[in-house]
Amino acid sequence: MEWGMANRMAQLIQSDGHALFLPVDHGYFQGPTRKLEEPHKTIEPLLPYADALFITRGVLRSSVDPAKTKPIILRVSGGTSMVGKDLANEGITTSMEETIRLNASAVGISIFVGSDYEKESLLNLSKLVNEGERYGIPVMAVTAVGKELEKRDARYLALACRIAAELGARVVKTYWCQNFEKVVSGCPVPVIMAGGPQVNTELEVFEFVHDGMQKGAIGVNLGRNIWQNNFPVAMIKGIRSIIHQNATPKEAQELFDSEKKGN
Repeated sequence: MEWGMANRMAQLIQSDGHALFLPVDHGYFQGPTRKLEEPHKTIEPLLPYADALFITRGVLRSSVDPAKTKPIILRVSGGTSMVGKDLANEGITTSMEETIRLNASAVGISIFVGSDYEKESLLNLSKLVNEGERYGIPVMAVTAVGKELEKRDARYLALACRIAAELGARVVKTYWCQNFEKVVSGCPVPVIMAGGPQVNTELEVFEFVHDGMQKGAIGVNLGRNIWQNNFPVAMIKGIRSIIHQNATPKEAQELFDSEKKGN
């Protein structure tokens, strides 16, 4: 691996081989998402506990202090919204030159395997990989499923992740699911968990994160499970303990409870 690419990957994936990415890019298709209405207020207290920030260029410029930041994964796909016809009909919104100007460590793009726009999204990924390799910038592919949540099964996610890796993604972000080991074992590049099933308690989040780590994921890219929690700093600390300290779900819950009391 070329030095520049290896250096950027090392910024994202820590020396223990694990990573905690904090996504705050939801507004690019959802608008002012709950508890992300004022991005700087959401980001600032959580940033010390994240290994990287997944964000759009607009929010990066307006809401992140350039003197106090972490490695940036720049969201570079978009062009659709929740009120539009089809979320899968995305294009590339941000150039590689802009990525370099913003000193990002990586770029991220969604792919929609099985959708009407499968070909377009996969060719978008391929084009981005070509440009990223030219400049030494890794590409993270996001296996998006839009509103079709029933697609979150091991067979589908394994297919989508493998295709992303085959097309050159350096990291793949996907959902946790039952039999998650089948997804990871078929993907020859690092896998990051985007989220899991709808759950009602913090412990259930800690449980699927821990299960995914045990089954081969290198970390998480969790947003709403963290910043929509009533105690977001306690939540990110609990998740971080699983990612970087090999904590059990019970230990993460105990840390969460302790931090919650402190606040």
